[in-house]
Amino acid sequence: MRIAFPFSAIVGQDDMKLAMLIAAIDPGISGVMVFGDRGTGKSTAVRGLAALLPPLEAVKSCLYHCDPLADKSACATDCTHRGAGKVTQVETIATPVVDFPLGATEDRVVGALDLERALTQGEKHFEPGLLARAHRGFLYIDEINLLEDHLVDLLLDVAASGENVVEREGLSVRHPARFVLIGSGNPEEGELRPQLLDRFGLSVDVKTPDTLALRVEVVRRRDAFDRDAAGFAKRQAREEAKVRDQIIAARARLMDIETPDTALEWASKLCMAVGVDGLRGELTLIRAARAVAALKGGTKVEERHLRGVAVMALRHRLRRNPLDETGSSTRIERAIADLFGA
Repeated sequence: MRIAFPFSAIVGQDDMKLAMLIAAIDPGISGVMVFGDRGTGKSTAVRGLAALLPPLEAVKSCLYHCDPLADKSACATDCTHRGAGKVTQVETIATPVVDFPLGATEDRVVGALDLERALTQGEKHFEPGLLARAHRGFLYIDEINLLEDHLVDLLLDVAASGENVVEREGLSVRHPARFVLIGSGNPEEGELRPQLLDRFGLSVDVKTPDTLALRVEVVRRRDAFDRDAAGFAKRQAREEAKVRDQIIAARARLMDIETPDTALEWASKLCMAVGVDGLRGELTLIRAARAVAALKGGTKVEERHLRGVAVMALRHRLRRNPLDETGSSTRIERAIADLFGA
């Protein structure tokens, strides 16, 4: 089994790491979009997070690894969890993290008829696709801005409904497909469709390190990992366990985090000041701040939590202003300073 570079050993890129931790704590944040230069650790961070995440309890032998505590009516039409009187057997699985290849066919994404079984046994059997594998986990799309339009449309439908419906070749299958979407891409290679970008809860920019000490440390750690991956991972195991424990504790605290009216007013004032369309910006801002409060061991959402996630929650939701040459991040930071002080 290939060893992933430890998430806790990634140097710099604090915004990217925080955004991914927020998504791990509260999957309802919808997803994380990471824009940046090549070779800045985007894929490394995703694969490191996958190895770090705590395991899940799932229905044993279920193709969709359904939650054994969930309502059976929400399961797939062919899930073993369904059926009156059945005793549900449970197994522990790793949190799914599925790579979405750019060249994937629609059948591979949504699932299709198992042709081999149909030809050899004469049975119609559904072969689940990538969306089924990603249920209750993460779906990672590298170079997402190069994804074909028909696959983008498909992702939009599933992301909005939380389920995948396949009706073709005599099959009629409906199964849950709720996952955190993580995308990465280089803006120079093309823009992301606004409809898809809006589905990401958080958006961050990653840059190539611009200080000598930081670049040297990144190279030193990566070189040590390439020389002895197992040894490097073993030395980093304590830090990995610490981050994993923080995620577990934050998930447990999340529902008890208080959100005072002052925090709601702060979020709405900021969204109004920068001209965010709709209310998704406020909702995401509050959810992200609540997750950060849980991660930091707080009991309620405070202004510092909102400030820490404001840019990543709102930067991709701003309307372009041709008369303002400043970037969206700068506009948000300027609005924060004007409204609430430096």
